[in-house]
Amino acid sequence: MINRAYYADDIEDFLNLSSDEILGALTRSSAFAIEATQRDAWIAQTELLQRVLNPYRNRGRVYFEYAVPRLGKRIDTVVLLDHVIFIIEFKVGEKDFTASGRDQVWDYALDLKNFHETTHNKSVAPVLVATGAKRTATVIATTQQNDAVLLPIYSSADQLATIFEQVLLFCDGPPIDSKKWDLGRYHPTPTIVEAAIALYSGHDVVEISRSDAGAVNLSQTSEAVAKIIQSSRELSRKSICFVTGVPGAGKTLVGLNIATKHISKDSELYSVFLSGNGPLVDILREALARDEVTRGRVEGRRPKKGEALSRVKTFIQNVHHFRDECLVDLTHPPIEHVAIFDEAQRAWNVEQTASFMRRKKNRPDFNQSEPEFLMSCLDRHRDWAVVVCLVGGGQEINTGEAGIAEWITALNRSFGDWHVHISPQLNDQEYGAGIAVSEVANRSNVHFDENLHLSVSMRSFRAEHVSTLVKQVLDLDVLAARQTLQKLADRYPIVITRSLAQGKAWIKDRARGTERYGIVVSSQAQRLKPHAIDVRSPMDPIHWFLDGKDDVRSSYYLEDAATEFHVQGLELDWACVVWDADFRFSSGGWQHYSFVGSRWNHIHKSDRQTYLKNAYRVLLTRARQGMVIVVPDGDETDPTRHVTYYDPIFDYLQGIGFFVI
Repeated sequence: MINRAYYADDIEDFLNLSSDEILGALTRSSAFAIEATQRDAWIAQTELLQRVLNPYRNRGRVYFEYAVPRLGKRIDTVVLLDHVIFIIEFKVGEKDFTASGRDQVWDYALDLKNFHETTHNKSVAPVLVATGAKRTATVIATTQQNDAVLLPIYSSADQLATIFEQVLLFCDGPPIDSKKWDLGRYHPTPTIVEAAIALYSGHDVVEISRSDAGAVNLSQTSEAVAKIIQSSRELSRKSICFVTGVPGAGKTLVGLNIATKHISKDSELYSVFLSGNGPLVDILREALARDEVTRGRVEGRRPKKGEALSRVKTFIQNVHHFRDECLVDLTHPPIEHVAIFDEAQRAWNVEQTASFMRRKKNRPDFNQSEPEFLMSCLDRHRDWAVVVCLVGGGQEINTGEAGIAEWITALNRSFGDWHVHISPQLNDQEYGAGIAVSEVANRSNVHFDENLHLSVSMRSFRAEHVSTLVKQVLDLDVLAARQTLQKLADRYPIVITRSLAQGKAWIKDRARGTERYGIVVSSQAQRLKPHAIDVRSPMDPIHWFLDGKDDVRSSYYLEDAATEFHVQGLELDWACVVWDADFRFSSGGWQHYSFVGSRWNHIHKSDRQTYLKNAYRVLLTRARQGMVIVVPDGDETDPTRHVTYYDPIFDYLQGIGFFVI
């Protein structure tokens, strides 16, 4: 059993120890030097809890500094008391209850409720204690989610005993067996930003991921890739492996897990995580740098953000910058032996790469696709190298993206001696690589491995069927979509509305703590301007995804909308998807439009039609907990927003069975 707390004891034994004895236990467990403010806070917490818990000597257990790996933090105190789990955040000496403190303790309570298996069916009471505050009115109530997580409760020091009594009366259920609770497995489903921070700071993927019996979990897939890397080094061979997965299955997390294990340039297995997704790279770099600065301050250091960013930039790189570095010297290999390409299907084809090289790099004779050139860079190593391709199906959303077939074609054409490890699902239609795979399938150095596929979405920890539902909706498979929607009904709410204001209110009412919500739209949705959504108005993805509720640039303000280019590879807890007339429903199927000048024009090219459909696939698979789809009413007096463009979309969704608000 993992010991998650610095100190844990039955209430009886906790009451029999002095505050100095408990302080000693806490200090010994901490990996950092303890400052006077932290020491004084622990003593104050101990003395207060010993007074409050004295009537409950044989009725529970207490934990100090309880670890929450997904959030990279520790809960001040967890108290198991009779049939309730109290999550207590202390603000020692403070007189006011802040919104950030409220969200903090709420986040802790939600994390345990959602991801700690022996907390799932228990009542959880988040309590924010400001020890210097005066008595305040207390509200003890549940939220509309009705999952037995109470609304955060404010408490002064002398109110805490009364709050314990009131909560125990308010909640019901059998007494909690503390031994069984301790043995409960913690299987979080972090966002990609949370996962990157946790891995970069030293956690293993096992600590921050689920391991459901129905899914090939991330540790298995990570281990399969690790074995390929290890054997390639030992046998001095070049290898490439293709990891597939449904949207949100954790492909990026697998790549980050590998890269963080070999982050030192002195390691023979030194790895680099590469992505052509500019917003994702920028957001992850900024998040890691901010976290390093924050952790450094907690640990008593004075790190500079610029230095932190420099370190992060060597670990997570834009694939195009990596490519350009390899162009500078065409003979020497890169320092890395392992290159992990996120969203490998988005690498450029020959035409796009050649055009870029001609226009931007003054190389008129360049004749390689991006996959072929990138593999040639790793092929320069005389001993060994590994390329890991993380592949999403139906994710190509921009002109010139080659799809995964180009990687295999390039292998067949130029790198016949490379060992190829393929997820069998790469043959599926959504990856568009079946023909290319068949051309190499009979080679002796081609290996198929089921462990290289992640079949269950991790993004939506409440329901694994969301990506299936979205595919059925976009494929116009109404009967199947209705059946899948019924499976989601109680766990993952999806509603539709004609009112953007109602849509905004709906997600704001459901988000708890710092659960992130925001508006997402297609990059072609140019006639949402009457609703104050302008896709051509620049927004900063870093501020949108990382800043808090007090920053007008953040997603929380529901003012700036993100497009598929901003959100691909990332996720929200709650999404407001606003559907414009670029992707219209008709009896003959989907109709595809782009807005040029003052009118909508039909999109006739099949690849651009695919990009638009995939854009909506991306938008509809961003939310982890639920979403509202807004289809505007349209305006009969505006030929660019006529009601006939929007009504069929709404009627189609309503016909599937989505609940109307």
